[in-house]
Amino acid sequence: MTATVPRELVHRAALSETFLTGWTRTGEDRFTVSAQWPRAHPLHVSPDRSAHDPLLVVETVRQSGTLLAHTEYGVPLGHQFVLQELHVTTEPKHLAVGPAPAETDLEVSFSRAGSGRSTALRYEVEVWRDDRRAATARVSFTSVGAAAYRRLRGGRTPGSVSALPVPSGVEAAAVHRTLDADVVLAPTRRRDRWQLRVDTAHPVFFDHPLDHVPGMLLLEGARQAACLLGASTRPPTSFQASFHRYAELDRPTWIQAEAASGGELHLVGIQGESTVFACRVDAAVW
Repeated sequence: MTATVPRELVHRAALSETFLTGWTRTGEDRFTVSAQWPRAHPLHVSPDRSAHDPLLVVETVRQSGTLLAHTEYGVPLGHQFVLQELHVTTEPKHLAVGPAPAETDLEVSFSRAGSGRSTALRYEVEVWRDDRRAATARVSFTSVGAAAYRRLRGGRTPGSVSALPVPSGVEAAAVHRTLDADVVLAPTRRRDRWQLRVDTAHPVFFDHPLDHVPGMLLLEGARQAACLLGASTRPPTSFQASFHRYAELDRPTWIQAEAASGGELHLVGIQGESTVFACRVDAAVW
């Protein structure tokens, strides 16, 4: 493949944030999706340009499900996707940056339930690079029509809600980032609790206007929290996330560590008294 797929099929506005290059059907509800990973990226490549970040795998997996939902399962482009669960485990030794952009293949197996205005979709993925399995994933989401989404959001639109002022962040190097603008956590008086920095001008997390905090920003919050609590030279390599409700732009979101057990760190995203997001990451980073 010599070009990316149409950007609207993966819900991206920027061509530079579109990582998929094609797809083929290989069986009933089975597909191979091709992708190319860049050698340099402000978020998805390590500061020393030696490794692809595990969240690049997450984003590639997300894009593959969105692409196939539209192209193979008839979900209209005007529908919104409501993410429910996302589990991704990566193999760091297969995420090294090479002398050319990395060509990867995603083997995707889909299942679905429902039709019409709302469709529940679930898929599993194996990510292969140079005949080596670099990651596995499992994702579930629901597609919702435009009218149903408006009711679900109670009239909230990108133009009707404004994000809170962005507080000062933690040190970029402490969360394995180079730029202060890519820091998504602000310190609090507690070592295990941070405020999520929601910068709607960020060109990756807010590639296009949104009426809520995107799931990838919440995952980055969990990633950076794990880095702050640990002493490793690398970010976490696995994420097991559940999304319970929308995180609103005009309310503070808190990322909090609840416990570490069984080799995993448990993190939650909180607004008011409600948990909007929960995530377990591997404990090799602390």
